[in-house]
Amino acid sequence: MQKLGWIILSLGLCGGLAPVTRADTFQLTDGASVSGDIVLFNEAGITLRTPTDSYTNVVWPKFSQDSLKQLAQNPKIKPLVEAFIETPPARPRNTEIQIQDVSRLALPPKESLFAALLSSSVGFVTLLLIYAANVYAGYEIAIVRARPIGLVMGVAAVLPILGPIIFLCLPIPQEAASAEGQAPLEQPTFVVPGGAPAAGGPATGGIHVAGAAAAAPGHPEAQIFQRGQFMFNRRFFETKFAGFFSVVRRPAEKDLVLVIKAARTQVVAQRITRIATNEAYFEVIQGGGRQEVMVPFADIQEIQLKHKDA
Repeated sequence: MQKLGWIILSLGLCGGLAPVTRADTFQLTDGASVSGDIVLFNEAGITLRTPTDSYTNVVWPKFSQDSLKQLAQNPKIKPLVEAFIETPPARPRNTEIQIQDVSRLALPPKESLFAALLSSSVGFVTLLLIYAANVYAGYEIAIVRARPIGLVMGVAAVLPILGPIIFLCLPIPQEAASAEGQAPLEQPTFVVPGGAPAAGGPATGGIHVAGAAAAAPGHPEAQIFQRGQFMFNRRFFETKFAGFFSVVRRPAEKDLVLVIKAARTQVVAQRITRIATNEAYFEVIQGGGRQEVMVPFADIQEIQLKHKDA
């Protein structure tokens, strides 16, 4: 009996020292919770024994994040649940923006437009081109307005831009106003045979027409066009000498020639080959052959239309 008592006492002491097993509680994603002891776990989930001695299986995706982290504290379960634990995004670090000084180009000093153009080679060349165009404009205006070329170009050189504008606004001189039309015909002077000659008339008797150049017998009288009475330009030649542009001349004009008296030369033209804005090109016979000679309108002083044998 004494031995039996010692055995019962030993069993009681052992039962008092044995640890009490506590069930764990886990939260699920649907808001519910489950409690129990872990009996089995694998890649699919975990098996729990509930306090009512029943078993339940819970797959890993059903556990909440907090429960998964709680299960990950077990080194054996951690490799299975790490894939289901969401890693929070890394917070961006507060990077301090440092603004550094940059090198800036120095602005040129403020100055007038004319001085700015002279300060660079490109601007200087531009001014020279504008000045040359201004002088050339004076040359063109002098031709169009029938003014002395040297005078207009000199004023344009001394007074750029404004000088050509002044001459462009001036009217064409009266003596050149008839350049677009026919020259006025002089009234013929008739002399009665045997009578006294008129003042300034010819001394010989007979009937003749004054104001025309003397012509050889049997040839038509020459027509003279002088600068000052006519403006020599492209329109003048196209209207006065239209027959001289064709290669085959009409019978009435085939023996006529143009004698162009220029400042430095004299040209006897058989035909007008071509005409431009500022000059005309004439076909002349030199050395037994035909050549083309260019004569500027500004150099022409007089033009005679006469018979080639006159």
